[in-house]
Amino acid sequence: MAIRDYRLVYRDINAIRGGAPILGDLYLQDYHLVFCFQPPKPEGLAPAGPPPRERQGWTAYHLINHCTLRPTPPSSGIPSSIRIRCRDFSFVSFNFEDDKQAREAFEFIKTRTCRLGSIEKLYAFKYEAPPPEKAIKGWDIYDAKAEFRRQGISEKAADRGWRVSSINKDYTFSPTYPATLVVPSKISDNTLKYASTFRTRQRIPVLTYLHPVNNCTITRSSQPFVGLRGKRSIQDERLVSACFSASRDFSDPLNQGAFEQSPPTSQPDSVESEQDISDTERAEDEFIKNPNPDFDKSGKRVIYGAQQHNLIVDARPVLNSYAMQVAGMGSENIQYYPTAKKVFLNIDNIHVMRKSLNDVIEALKDADISPFPPNRDALARSEWLKHISGVLDGSAIIARQVAIQHSHALIHCSDGWDRTSQLCALSQLMLDPYYRTIDGFIVLVEKDWLSFGHMFQKRSGYLCHEKWFVTEKDALAGSTIKPGENDGRNDAIENAFASAKRFFKGKDRDEPTDSDSAVAEEVKSVTDPMPVTGDHATIPKEISPVFHQFLDATYQLLRQNPTRFEFNERFLRRLLYHLYSCQYGTFLYNNENERHAARLRERASSVWGYFLSRRREFTNESYDPIIDDHTKGRERLIFPRLGDIRWWHQVFNRTDDEMNGALNASAATAEAIAAYQSQNSPGQSSTPGTPQRSSMASPREGRSPSRSPQPPALSISQSVLTGVETAHSALTPQPRSASSQPPPLQRRTSADEESVSSGAAVANTLSALRDGIVGLNIGKGVLGGIGIGKGNGDAPPTALGEQEMRNMED
Repeated sequence: MAIRDYRLVYRDINAIRGGAPILGDLYLQDYHLVFCFQPPKPEGLAPAGPPPRERQGWTAYHLINHCTLRPTPPSSGIPSSIRIRCRDFSFVSFNFEDDKQAREAFEFIKTRTCRLGSIEKLYAFKYEAPPPEKAIKGWDIYDAKAEFRRQGISEKAADRGWRVSSINKDYTFSPTYPATLVVPSKISDNTLKYASTFRTRQRIPVLTYLHPVNNCTITRSSQPFVGLRGKRSIQDERLVSACFSASRDFSDPLNQGAFEQSPPTSQPDSVESEQDISDTERAEDEFIKNPNPDFDKSGKRVIYGAQQHNLIVDARPVLNSYAMQVAGMGSENIQYYPTAKKVFLNIDNIHVMRKSLNDVIEALKDADISPFPPNRDALARSEWLKHISGVLDGSAIIARQVAIQHSHALIHCSDGWDRTSQLCALSQLMLDPYYRTIDGFIVLVEKDWLSFGHMFQKRSGYLCHEKWFVTEKDALAGSTIKPGENDGRNDAIENAFASAKRFFKGKDRDEPTDSDSAVAEEVKSVTDPMPVTGDHATIPKEISPVFHQFLDATYQLLRQNPTRFEFNERFLRRLLYHLYSCQYGTFLYNNENERHAARLRERASSVWGYFLSRRREFTNESYDPIIDDHTKGRERLIFPRLGDIRWWHQVFNRTDDEMNGALNASAATAEAIAAYQSQNSPGQSSTPGTPQRSSMASPREGRSPSRSPQPPALSISQSVLTGVETAHSALTPQPRSASSQPPPLQRRTSADEESVSSGAAVANTLSALRDGIVGLNIGKGVLGGIGIGKGNGDAPPTALGEQEMRNMED
């Protein structure tokens, strides 16, 4: 097929991918780079046979996240090159015999990538969808009222304790929230207005999910304006209390005091899940139920799953949350929320996640010129899998509380649009089979990501940035980079500049922010000058792979439960591609308000038309839609096996062996050892490969390893839970008796044993923070009782200092 509408064309250009050069023609269009080449004839094909069809490789300019021009003097006889790294993890180099052509192509690509100046100049506003996509009407797939009606909430249905509010219908109440909000029936809009002043961005607690069986809920919000003086809001406290009691007021079993017995329809879920949870999950549940567990009057221990334990989930590390009090924000003073407990999840901020992915890219960056696999040690050092495991662990805690503990959860991080969206969406994916269908997953993304204001534009940087385009000096171009080789001088110079940058920016260590949003920028005394200004400009420090992590975590659930999802792996991979392609309008702008103002429904196509018009292509052939809680593998609930987290090798354009070979080998060895130990341990069944364990075993009792043991080569936390705070501990922080202390959560695997020795240092850090705010009644429950010094440390001091208390380097 002939390439049309191109602006520039370069003949006989060598493209290098995976260390293999191939000759072809390079076309530069307004929105795409197109490389056309004649593939080599397959071996065994007769020479006189017809040549293979011409192939074309299309790259959307806005997929580019790094482009390097390496010019050479005309007299050197060495071709100039352009090396491109893309956000879909494809890597390619183009060699030009003519240095002027290389410079011309580089400048054109740069202009079309990072000098557009406005979102409205992206391809989405020019793209004309084919008729099959138009027929789908992708913009109409999600209707907020219809989704909450599916959950059992509507203006015409019986009151289940919740109502649809139109307080934000014109987006003036909270510009980053959706127009349709679901709030407790007994809370008036007037109370909502007063409560909104206590939450950043006026993002008050609102409903996102109502469980169909037990009426328990997941609500979400932003952080409160607590500050150093421990401010409170009566209206916010009433709203949170109403969220935790709304469904109970309209649920007969709860009103009759029969909560100790699970509803019959959900009992199979609870029993099945109780048998399958791991030691760590059980310890987390016990720790949440009571950090200092008591016994009832008869001397019996509190029964698992028999009481309601409503949670306020702060997704941030403890130190980050309390550091935000310096900026006037922070976390709830739990003594004012007596019907709940507050838990902290050690999920890092956007800067840590951005650095982690950048480290992964560094391990893959020579994929254009080298045929060799990525550096596995560099991949491990990136801690990407650790972060994926942490997000999944936190989501599983929430899902277990709702479905098994029959409790409510309010989730927030800083502004409630990054980690909050991850936790809300993933926990619902574990709870509700509907969201595991193609249509349901689309609704989930629309609801918890798009409508609730995840800042796709800021986190994705659609207009790119000029710092991503680098021209090397002619003086450095003394030799060409041959396939399979790496130019070490480039890395040395990059490292030197990076070291100098870190030295001169040492002051950033003192920035007191968790920095998930522009709130962090508002409290900074020094801001970096940006060469591009305007609402649409890309700010590199606000870019982060938050949605990518959600898709990766979804892939882990799909991989571990291959029959429980209607969509396949390629569906997730193409969704990540179109997040950055800018071909569709779905992910443009930062919230529903901005998309509405830009009239995207009228001016751009929806990405869901692309997927739904190709439904068969993205359907999982192994999908089993039957839900039967009495049959193994068909349960309503699914939970992640944290010891079985693997690299999503397809998205990185690598083979499973290249990315996961060592992990798979370690897991196989661990499985063999576990099977051997189960056969030879006293009192255990001798059935080969079938470790036995009691479904009622307590966390203190020794139990066999889970079905997917933790590979020694994979360094990730066993639990993301770092602290539980109750109204009791906040008011009376003295320690309980030793006999009532819960088993300590195991924070790290054997690969992280060095972190245990840092418990004292971490305790000193917490002590210093506490001393600095003494007399202000801040965090006595958490800072005084999260178990530090008992093997429950979070990370080495360097990790805390470098990753949590300052902005990470770009």
